[in-house]
Amino acid sequence: MVEAVLIDLFSLPANLQNNIQGLLHNTLEAIEKCSSIRAPCVYVMCCQRQGSERKGEQEFLLPALRGFQTLKRRLEVVCAQTTAAALYTVKQRLDEKDLSIIKVILPALRKDLMKVYIDHLFTAVYHFEFEDLQVVSDRESLHISEHQNEGQTLPSQDVALIRSEIQMYLESLPSLKGELTILRSSLIPDDIFLHGFTTRTGGISYIPTLSSCNLFSSSKRRDPQVVVKENLRRLAKAAGFNPEAFHRVKVDHANAVCIMGKTEPDNYDGIVTNQKGVTLAAPGADCIPVLFADPVTRACGAAHSGWKGTLLGVSMATVNAMVSEYGCNMKDILVVLGPSVGPCCYKLPHESAKEFHRIDPKCVRLFDSASPYIDIRRATRILLERGGILPENIQDDSITDQNQNITFCTACHPDKFYSHFRDGTNFGTQIGFISIKD
Repeated sequence: MVEAVLIDLFSLPANLQNNIQGLLHNTLEAIEKCSSIRAPCVYVMCCQRQGSERKGEQEFLLPALRGFQTLKRRLEVVCAQTTAAALYTVKQRLDEKDLSIIKVILPALRKDLMKVYIDHLFTAVYHFEFEDLQVVSDRESLHISEHQNEGQTLPSQDVALIRSEIQMYLESLPSLKGELTILRSSLIPDDIFLHGFTTRTGGISYIPTLSSCNLFSSSKRRDPQVVVKENLRRLAKAAGFNPEAFHRVKVDHANAVCIMGKTEPDNYDGIVTNQKGVTLAAPGADCIPVLFADPVTRACGAAHSGWKGTLLGVSMATVNAMVSEYGCNMKDILVVLGPSVGPCCYKLPHESAKEFHRIDPKCVRLFDSASPYIDIRRATRILLERGGILPENIQDDSITDQNQNITFCTACHPDKFYSHFRDGTNFGTQIGFISIKD
């Protein structure tokens, strides 16, 4: 069932733009008579010409709504100077109401163009249906046709222009939730390595559970890749790394490790390099983003360690890759655990808790309960120390000076961090990142 209707009047012939009231009236009439759409919300996308005032645009179009009293209460006119700006505003309205099934009514010549915009600004969460809107300029009338003629694929230069328009618009948006903040460890020498852990502030993601510096896009979330890319660009600018030389682990909740410069596995939760200027990253939204640095051989790594990866030893697998590939000495490797869900909040079913109890009983609290509390950080430290990492070369929440603590509980700090455990399936993601300075 259609949840919203988008009427695209953005790119109209010049002689029709001057009679937009009549056009809108005819369009709405055509919707009611021809397509039988009954949707809770209707959005009309119009072009705001340079120098025109935005205030009062909807009031200006109200005469076109006479006779559509029930529709008027559910209709919003969205005017902007570019299609990207108008469509992104419509997306915000849809997300505010949690709407996902949209009927798009537009001139046939705009369909292929609109599909490119939609592919970039929306994810698979949304479903779009298209209906042709035939504009007959000499009679200044509109006719909706159910017949859909698939147009030709847009030339690559046109697609590139659309991408550029979207990028420029997103770059113009203000940062949300305050300034971009990066947490840094005192253990990793900043004269050799560039590193940090992100928080949720300073990006442009506006959906509450993703706001604002979300750094991961998926088909199950409402943040498109272009928004995540803009958040990453802002992070890279603030941190000082090249976003074009950025490599994030491909999460599998296991223990495979990618060696930069060698064949890349399909999935991996650890990644290492000795190449300068290459930034490695691991996500975390309860799972631990773990950073590794060897200032002697000048090698580094990053790993994503959830409860499954912790049990499978992903952190030691990353350490072992640094030792075998770059000749690192175990005693020289520094390990920092980033923001992650703490033992104060994280529970697992009893069967899974048994595995952590075997590592050390102190990793489990209320062991006899159906869902004991688990300390995946302590388990990670224990496994690293058993593998040969010096205790003083591991930084986590057990450090003496809590002013130096960066291993905050993500679930306990909704103003600073994302948390899958706290926010549910449409959660945002922060990262830990590291690179070797040139």
